[in-house]
Amino acid sequence: MPRRLASNREDGLALQSEINVTSLVDVAFTLLVIFIITAPILQGGIEVNVPQADVAPLQPTEDPVFVSIDAQNRIFLMESEFESVEAFREGFEQLATNAGWEVVYVRADGDAIQRVVGPVQAAIAAAGVTVSMVMEPWDGGE
Repeated sequence: MPRRLASNREDGLALQSEINVTSLVDVAFTLLVIFIITAPILQGGIEVNVPQADVAPLQPTEDPVFVSIDAQNRIFLMESEFESVEAFREGFEQLATNAGWEVVYVRADGDAIQRVVGPVQAAIAAAGVTVSMVMEPWDGGE
C-alpha cells in the first residue's frame, strides 16, 4: 500500500509548500512592457520648434526653469499655461521672487510672433532674472 502524506485537507491530497512563480513572472513582464510603452508618452512637455543659431550647448542648472511659447503664441511656465502676456507679466515676478530663480530658459517656437516673445523676455528681465534663449545648434541649413 502506498504511503500517504499527512494532510489536513478533506480530499486527502498533499499540500504543496512551494510558491508558484510563473504567474508572478507573467505579471512582472506585462508591467514592464506597459512601462516601456508608456514612458515616452509621459515625458510630454510643450512641443516647441526652436529656431537654429550658432550657439553653445545648453548647460542648465540643477532644476532648470523653462518658459515656452508655442506656435499658437501660448505662454507656458513649465507645464502651466498663462492666458495672456499681461497675465504672465503680473504673475511671473512674484513666482520668481518666491522661488528664488536666477536663470529662466525661454523656448520660443520659430513661428511665435515677437509681440509675444519680446514682452515675455522683458517681464523675466524686469523680475531680476537672467533670460537665456534656447535654440537648436546651427546645422548649416536654412
